[in-house]
Amino acid sequence: MVKSNAFGLDIGTTTMKVVSVSRDDKHIVYNAALSAFTPERGMQSESPFDHQEMAVMINKLVIDAKITTNNVNIALPENHLYTRVIDMPLLSNEELSNAIYWEAEQYVPAPLDTVTLAWSKLREYRSPLGDNKMQVLLVVAPKELIKKYQNILDLAGLTIVSIETELLALIRGIIADNNSPTALLINVGAMNTSLCIIQNGIIVFNYSFPMGGIELTDAIPSDFGFAPAQAEEYKMVYGLSDKQFEGKVRKAIDPILTSMINEVRKAITVYNERYKGDSAISQILLTGGSASLPGLAAYFAQNMGIETLIANPWKMLNVQNVPQDVMEKGPSYAIALGLALKEYES
Repeated sequence: MVKSNAFGLDIGTTTMKVVSVSRDDKHIVYNAALSAFTPERGMQSESPFDHQEMAVMINKLVIDAKITTNNVNIALPENHLYTRVIDMPLLSNEELSNAIYWEAEQYVPAPLDTVTLAWSKLREYRSPLGDNKMQVLLVVAPKELIKKYQNILDLAGLTIVSIETELLALIRGIIADNNSPTALLINVGAMNTSLCIIQNGIIVFNYSFPMGGIELTDAIPSDFGFAPAQAEEYKMVYGLSDKQFEGKVRKAIDPILTSMINEVRKAITVYNERYKGDSAISQILLTGGSASLPGLAAYFAQNMGIETLIANPWKMLNVQNVPQDVMEKGPSYAIALGLALKEYES
């Protein structure tokens, strides 16, 4: 198969990231990575003027990163998709293609003629009742959303090679091989937090909730009267420290973090009840822009009783020649790196 040399483009609520890599027989090699602020109205707008602004900013980001190819892999935001791991009886591919629409009608809160459906078999397993089943990843995206992304990237002079979900890109950008221990991957985004449970490199459970970095930042100006930029700076400098700034930042954001922990516990409870015979979660991996919040990994470890790590994709995949300033922002580049690696999948 001819490689497209596509780079990864992660369009977030507050920042956009691009990553370009190459691969030889032994290593993934860094070519380029860069981030920039997303225009305020960003992808939320339906205005052609805002779409043009997005295109200009994306084009500038690509040029500034010195990426020369026009081919790009992108991910659609989880909060605009319906992504679900569903359990089904063992079916052939033909049977599955017929049955999946009946399954989608049960889960998807929109007319099926307004969305695009994609699915893939994940694994076969034996249920607690002793019958053989399979898990299927169902992804549903509004057609209008896909059309918007295609229009903006056309305006930016880019050719979309592939479109997938943020979670799939995230797994590719974090999990090095199929022998990794069962892990809970938590991506703390700007507006949403997505989590998935990975067994042998395969997603077996996913869940998301509308809570993220922006809500954490907003809790600080409400207490101290800071401007948003200053609140963000205080959040990322002082984090969960009890000593710095008299622990005031921690006290301000603690109620939101407590809510996050409760949502994660809820997800784990559902997983344990649904898949009683499966291996227990042995590790939590934190990614996303807020994953680097000082003390966050220790906070999750203490409250969940599970080893918790900040997942730096450059280190976890042993990417070569990564500049130090890019390495330090590793967790925020996980999705973009996963997208850049898509064409190297076997």
